[in-house]
Amino acid sequence: MNLKELSDHLGLSPTTVSRALNGYPEVSERTRKRVEEAAKQHNYSPNARAKRLATGRAMSIGHLLPMSKEHEMVNPVFADFITGAGKRYAEEGYDLLLSVVRDEDEEETYRDLATRGAVDGVVIHGPKVNDPRIALLTELGLPFVVHGRSSEVNAGYNWVDVNNRRAFERATALLLDLGHRRIALLNGLADMDFAARRFAGFREALAARDLAPEADLISHAEMTETYGYQRMQELLALPAPPTAVIVSSIIPALGVRRALVDAGLKLAEDISVVIHDDDLSYFRNDGDVPTYTATRSSVREAGRITAEMLLSAITRGAGAPQNILLEAELMVGQSTGPAPAVRRLLNEG
Repeated sequence: MNLKELSDHLGLSPTTVSRALNGYPEVSERTRKRVEEAAKQHNYSPNARAKRLATGRAMSIGHLLPMSKEHEMVNPVFADFITGAGKRYAEEGYDLLLSVVRDEDEEETYRDLATRGAVDGVVIHGPKVNDPRIALLTELGLPFVVHGRSSEVNAGYNWVDVNNRRAFERATALLLDLGHRRIALLNGLADMDFAARRFAGFREALAARDLAPEADLISHAEMTETYGYQRMQELLALPAPPTAVIVSSIIPALGVRRALVDAGLKLAEDISVVIHDDDLSYFRNDGDVPTYTATRSSVREAGRITAEMLLSAITRGAGAPQNILLEAELMVGQSTGPAPAVRRLLNEG
């Protein structure tokens, strides 16, 4: 069934049917629902070219990565996010445009995309504490959603984020309750907003017990397996090694575990480890009792929610900024236990 046949069947004009299927606000909810039900019943799906002509849109969503973040394209966190978002784009007839550009060309690329109308909206990945892309896209009038937040940007904008501060406050408090006092933090790059918020939660949990972060136990770097391995080796070589470690991703946590195995140490017994687990498709942390104690948040679900928000901003037009803060679940797994000194006391008792 084509558009004209569907419109004849409904007794509506092709323009009204097209607008109903493409989310135009001037179409009543009753009419929209009627058209969508008929389209589903008769297996009608407008082709991309027809949709572009009907809506005047590019029917494409942009995801732009500077070359300094090119590694993110093979990062399972990014891949799961794109999977969640891409599924929603496809359901609504939108293509996903993924581009890698030189860092110095990023602003000009955004301007070019907006000028040519090549995309209907974009998603900002990896926001920094003060991210200039937010002001740029606002100036260009190009709909966008930030996956994360930018702490020092005061203007309103659309974002979807996980409560990183609260997640790491809870993770740290759990270790403190187990008697740990020398707790290391393997965080992301210091200028990334999520890393700043995670450090804030870590610091606040320590302050609640009249403790302060110890500089030799805190590190910031790109979150790779190698980072986890090398940093854990350095921590174990300290005169007073930590008894617990919080790791900002399951990926460096794999390196942490490798370093512990090399040193002949056991998770939970010799050193406790808490990770931030993005519930990744290819790095499962599951089972009746998960391997790692973790603050868990589905990045694939975040991708879906981000796509929903962006598609809404595109079809409904400008409005009050939308903000969604997701809470991470704290799951106790096999990687945490009482601090060694506490364990000895328990054994002696």
